[in-house]
Amino acid sequence: MDGKIQCAALNCGRIFAPNPRVKNQRYCSAKDCQRARKRKWQKEKLAADPEYKANQRDCQREWHLRHPGYYKKYRQDHPSCRERNTLLQGYRNAKSRLIAKMDEFKPAPPKGPRAFYLLPLVAKMDASPQKVLLIPIS
Repeated sequence: MDGKIQCAALNCGRIFAPNPRVKNQRYCSAKDCQRARKRKWQKEKLAADPEYKANQRDCQREWHLRHPGYYKKYRQDHPSCRERNTLLQGYRNAKSRLIAKMDEFKPAPPKGPRAFYLLPLVAKMDASPQKVLLIPIS
């Protein structure tokens, strides 16, 4: 080591020498790291700035008006992406709901006020207490 400060990049974990003019630099100059940095900035900006969020929404709406049928054509031209998206959407749908058939198990209310996470599960025929996971928040 030649006396220069080195850091591990947040996104890729590579060791890099930060630019002394950039205070608290956490991302290296690789394209993937810079993309991750920008995504993080945009996510934070969208959450914190309602005007920025409204502007992004308006720009996206205008783009959709200028490019009618883009997504329909994309799905036709990329069947593997369409199939992957269909599978992932099915997984997201299954996670978001509880399907109970025949006998539905209703757990007894907890003793005293407590907070729990109730994990959604799919129950078929015999919903038994072993299929219910309650994780207390400590």
